Amino acid sequence: MLTLGRARLFVLACCTLLPLCASAWDRGRVERFATLPAGSAGPEGIAVDKRGNVYATTFAAPPSGAGQLFVFDDDGRLLRQVTVAGSSSQLLGLDFHPTTGALLVIDFGNGKVLKVNPVSGASSVFATVIGSPGLNALTFDQHGNVYISDSFQGIIWKTGPNGGAATQWTGHQLLTTSGVPPFGANGLGFNKAHSMLYVANTGNDTIVQIPVSGGAAGTPSVLTNSINGADGLILDNDDNIWVAANQADEIVVIDKTGKAIAKLGDFEGIDRDGGPRGFLFPASLVRHEEWIYVTNLSLDLRKFGSQTVDSQWAAEVTAQTISRIRARIPR
Repeated sequence: MLTLGRARLFVLACCTLLPLCASAWDRGRVERFATLPAGSAGPEGIAVDKRGNVYATTFAAPPSGAGQLFVFDDDGRLLRQVTVAGSSSQLLGLDFHPTTGALLVIDFGNGKVLKVNPVSGASSVFATVIGSPGLNALTFDQHGNVYISDSFQGIIWKTGPNGGAATQWTGHQLLTTSGVPPFGANGLGFNKAHSMLYVANTGNDTIVQIPVSGGAAGTPSVLTNSINGADGLILDNDDNIWVAANQADEIVVIDKTGKAIAKLGDFEGIDRDGGPRGFLFPASLVRHEEWIYVTNLSLDLRKFGSQTVDSQWAAEVTAQTISRIRARIPR
């Protein structure tokens, strides 16, 4: 029987512990970093140069015209809008090559990787693949080799630092999907030792780990499940994996055992100007100093035949945005 004295002690203990529990899952504060010009498609890929300028590509659904690249300074002011010559309007992952400095951009619509002049928009084909690909994201190893995820064929492609015809580095059923959204292998990145490549499988809600030995791929396996719409990912200096969960509208941080150690951000509705508050279909993320920058793709998946929990909200968006949140894991 719970006496009055014991009841008071129980309530006091709960009140004492509650702040600790709450702070452990502090989601942080999401800020709007930048707003794309009116009429822009949703931003998908994102990268940062050495000066802290932020580069974002857009994904138009349905396709319309040539691809667009937007460049913002570190305060979110638009520096320029660049039309990528010879591209489709469906551009995804992008990054600067660590050795050559070239800006590489995935042209999803044309199934190629382009080398793009970030000022003029002039482009040339950097890498090609075979089949009917869904090229999505890219990363680099310590030798400057380029790895490209193929969401439709369940393949990780590889080229040398100078590009060319890509070869299949690995392919596996765990990199394909029949789920929603209909993208398998997506964001990818190496750990610090380059002994493991991690790949997000969006439709399966998984993070797949691929051992690396002597540059060769081992057998893929699932590191962890249930990240709802695992999309872009990055790794920090402790080999924690930061994943954009595009169907949960959050960033999930997991350690190398697959344990969730933080969940950051959320969707908080639509602003008066038509932009999402917080995250809405976060697709890609990049870290620069103390900030994580995140693209809000705000994609209405009903255009692809799938109703999701965010579909109607995405349809309300009239201002396309990039968000940012402090790069910290709450204790």
